[in-house]
Amino acid sequence: MFDPRGSRALVAKSTLPPATRATPEIALIGNFLPRLCGIATFTTHLHEALRSLPDRPAVDVYAMVDPGRTYDFPAAVTMPIDQEDRGSYRRAAWRIQASGARLVWVQHEYGIFGGPAGEYLFDLLDAVPQPVVATLHTVLEAPNDDQRRVLDKLAARASLLIVMAERARTLLQRVYRVPASKIAVIEHGVPDRGYVSPSAARQCFGAEDRKTIMTFGLLSPDKGIENMIRAMPAILARCPEAIYRIVGATHPHLVAHEGERHRENLQALARELGVDTHLRWENRFLDEDQLLDRLATADVYVTPYRNPQQITSGTLSYAAALGKPIVSTPYIHATELLADARGVLVDFDDPRALGDAVGGLLTDDATRERLAARAFAHGRALTWRRMAERARARFAAIALAPATQKTPLRTLPMAIHGRAGTNQSGRARAFS
Repeated sequence: MFDPRGSRALVAKSTLPPATRATPEIALIGNFLPRLCGIATFTTHLHEALRSLPDRPAVDVYAMVDPGRTYDFPAAVTMPIDQEDRGSYRRAAWRIQASGARLVWVQHEYGIFGGPAGEYLFDLLDAVPQPVVATLHTVLEAPNDDQRRVLDKLAARASLLIVMAERARTLLQRVYRVPASKIAVIEHGVPDRGYVSPSAARQCFGAEDRKTIMTFGLLSPDKGIENMIRAMPAILARCPEAIYRIVGATHPHLVAHEGERHRENLQALARELGVDTHLRWENRFLDEDQLLDRLATADVYVTPYRNPQQITSGTLSYAAALGKPIVSTPYIHATELLADARGVLVDFDDPRALGDAVGGLLTDDATRERLAARAFAHGRALTWRRMAERARARFAAIALAPATQKTPLRTLPMAIHGRAGTNQSGRARAFS
């Protein structure tokens, strides 16, 4: 077991002071911790990075709330937006107008906004006069009709689209006909942590001092974990001491539909192959420092994902930032991040190739050290603060003067007075 004293626990609430009630520069829209998902983690880090810049820009956060859930949001959240309540989007639009924010920055992902392909977002965007920037966490090469219509409309409304891979830029130009001048590629942010050797990390955090393979993130079928389990017999033939640590809770949406059936099927597969004693499961959502502590103990990090079009992976970026030798399938983000010999790519759904690559690295110290050094060096340019700086530099080309309102603000809706969307104790809730 890991010694929790070895971790500098990072609570869900921001460690930085909330934005002042001065006119905000940015109205930031997306998921936010303590909601447990990658977009929430991303938006929370982005907010903290913006607030850490020398001039400490004021940022109002508008946090999405999924159906049937409530979250104890930190003070940084100006108001929640109920995913399926169109009135909630309109109330947020009024609040943004009233605040005088100079820019609206949307973290866009299909599934976090209501309506077909998330079209309720436009109930907000079409009601505010401010320029809009959208970070696209997914860009589909073959969207369905609703997805295409929504992204076309978002591209038309936005002054700038930010993507995290060159391939996404190419898709926006080729599939969606977005002008190159409207697109910025800014890679996924990462924590700013120093390099620690895996053996030293294991000693520090009380982990088993055995060669360690790791995958982390919310567990779901598209993660390809079954292929790594099928690769374990070949890996153990070359490195009998190896363990495979699978860190992360099952995706909440999967749990809601089928409970833990997917994890149980994976565990049954491991028993069938006789490798279950070499697997370590950690079925919970960890705070970031705990997660990074575990990642530091890995000799090889693996993303055996099954979706070739996956355009971003925060877990992959984090692993590179900590100097992990990485073996991955060639989805879009991995192909770009691991270019220039920063990692090893193997075919999709190919346990034999996974076994050869991971087993080879575990038994080749020199190659592991070379990959670790290259990944870590590349990660120094990807910290959250650097990401915030690059994005804000692009905002300079957008007209950020205080917006003139489309409609005079006479009497504001009751819901936006005070801290909208909270009860008397300040607990954020979904509008019903």
